[in-house]
Amino acid sequence: MKVLGVNSLFILILAAPVSLAASDHEVPPVQPATSFAAVEVHADEKVAIAAEPYDTREKEAIFRIDYLSHGVMPIRLIVTNNGDKPISLRDARILFQTAAGDRIQAALPEDVERLMTRKERQGGSIPLPGPLPKIKLKPKASNKDIEADFDQFEYGALAVEPHTTRAGFLFYDVSELNHPLIGAKMHLHAIRNAQGDELFFFEIPFDKYLKSKSGQMN
Repeated sequence: MKVLGVNSLFILILAAPVSLAASDHEVPPVQPATSFAAVEVHADEKVAIAAEPYDTREKEAIFRIDYLSHGVMPIRLIVTNNGDKPISLRDARILFQTAAGDRIQAALPEDVERLMTRKERQGGSIPLPGPLPKIKLKPKASNKDIEADFDQFEYGALAVEPHTTRAGFLFYDVSELNHPLIGAKMHLHAIRNAQGDELFFFEIPFDKYLKSKSGQMN
């Protein structure tokens, strides 16, 4: 599988949220990576990275599109640099690793649109017996909504400054997985320090998130 780097996937530097007509679509406040359940901390390198799945309808309500119903999992990436020098994600690979070990690269807006179109074409109508007309399902979401979500929410920080946290969303096609988070991990490598040396890779198990979520429900 060809894997694209962050510089191919994300061209926007994360900035303060722009005021939009739809005021309900707000970027969540940025908190340190260690505030989240699914986190890996590299104490020697002074970097912590967390991954927070938006796997419920309540959480994904910040978006304009119901991605979950189309097999797309929004995952918030939170990168905290506690060191005194910047780190670079320009060449980073940020992949969703399934329980089977397959690695999925983050989707582009056109990937999401294509997936939604295919799914709605397959289930765009429900045949009924007899001469009754077919019942049409809800039409597909407009590409403008997808583009707006990516423009506003997608992770785009190619560098994380000293003593700073950067956060944003990646969107993954998990439509072929029945239980995408069980046994899955967020895998990151090719993150570099100020000298250009590669940091030790990060592997963040989503089971940490699921365990925390289960504990909150009990």
